[in-house]
Amino acid sequence: MYAIVDIAGQQFKVKKDDVVVANRIKGDEGSEVELEKVLLLSDDDSTQVGTPYVDGAKVTAKIMQHQKGDKVIVFKKKRRKGYKVKNGHRQPQTALQIQDIVTQ
Repeated sequence: MYAIVDIAGQQFKVKKDDVVVANRIKGDEGSEVELEKVLLLSDDDSTQVGTPYVDGAKVTAKIMQHQKGDKVIVFKKKRRKGYKVKNGHRQPQTALQIQDIVTQ
């Protein structure tokens, strides 16, 4: 069984015991989170597609850790003007372990 879930504005295909890295989610490390924005549920024999979400379906996940993503370099330059600016950015992320997919 798998589900497609909307986590913090991004869509992920998840199964039980998967580890997903998404944008930062509020909560302490080790706590459980219920994700109720389930877009699609699929079993071996049936598939439920939500409009926009599947009624009564939710995914429970455990927050493994909060971390930072890879560094993204932002470089701006205007030629012949002597203008150069270099900045870096690391996006905050959360690692989630999928505990269970609950249907109606």
